[in-house]
Amino acid sequence: MTRRFTLLTVLAVVCAAVEVVAGRGMSPGVVWDVLNGGGDATERHILFQLRLPRLLVALCAGACLAVAGLVLHSALRNPLAGPEVTGVTPGAVLGAVTATALGLAGWDSPLAVVLAACAGGCGGAALLWLLAGRGRGDPAQTAVHGVLVSAVLGGLTAMVLLVEPGELGSVVQWLVGTTEGRVWQHWHLLWPWALVWGAAAWLLAGPLTLLRCGDDIALAAGLAAHRARTLALLCAVALTAGAVAAVGALGFVGLLVPHLAVAVFGADLRRSLPGAALTGAVVVCGADAAAQLSSRLLAAVLDSGRLTLPVGALTACLGAALLLVVVRRTPGRTF
Repeated sequence: MTRRFTLLTVLAVVCAAVEVVAGRGMSPGVVWDVLNGGGDATERHILFQLRLPRLLVALCAGACLAVAGLVLHSALRNPLAGPEVTGVTPGAVLGAVTATALGLAGWDSPLAVVLAACAGGCGGAALLWLLAGRGRGDPAQTAVHGVLVSAVLGGLTAMVLLVEPGELGSVVQWLVGTTEGRVWQHWHLLWPWALVWGAAAWLLAGPLTLLRCGDDIALAAGLAAHRARTLALLCAVALTAGAVAAVGALGFVGLLVPHLAVAVFGADLRRSLPGAALTGAVVVCGADAAAQLSSRLLAAVLDSGRLTLPVGALTACLGAALLLVVVRRTPGRTF
């Protein structure tokens, strides 16, 4: 197990190094020169004020989404219960876009947008709990209500577009998910939030393991299943809201990474939760590096200097393809 964590840590370092040199404007030689104290003011600004915060935000957001997904899988006993099932992702998008349309927040103010997104995400989760409360945390009802809440919030976002069509660019940015333009303020807002709720998720590893076995076994072991599930959902909502507020709705990270973490680190959540965090960080960081390299290649092929491929588009395409492969290879499995 120690060797697996070590190998994954090395992979995270490699992905981080590739992401730093993947973007336009700086070659690997220039990056190395700046790290050794050289380079001009522009090169130092690009590396230390743009590249490094983008890298750290990508790592932290990936870890948050992966841990949130594993918590949801365990609490709801549903392998397809990604963070979107809580209504947090579309709620955060709606909050950020609505605040921008009303002039309460602007994309030049990360703090205002993050607060608006967090408020929207928590509002989406509150709506879900209000509708699913009568089921006393029943996993199936919570998942179904989550899909309905997400659809309603998505419709409200479309209505905002009708009123303020000029917000189309911001809506696409939040719906797809991107790390473009992330600065140190995003990082300073995200990492304390992720640390607190990540620690809370790890402390719930024991109750979550019992919930994975079913409510009857959990009750027989003396666990208050409804209370434990509520705390777990609160943890997942908080982690998802923080990640979405920072990078938007990255698709399939919270859905597929937990399966990979359990396959690598086992069903013991005391190991698989940290493993999921590390795996999610590697996936998002690697996808962001690949997106930047792809953007440079497409810009050269299409002769377009401003072409940018958002990381969310890449994770959505790869995640959907991987999900189709898994489903086709296990046709008898019930999801």
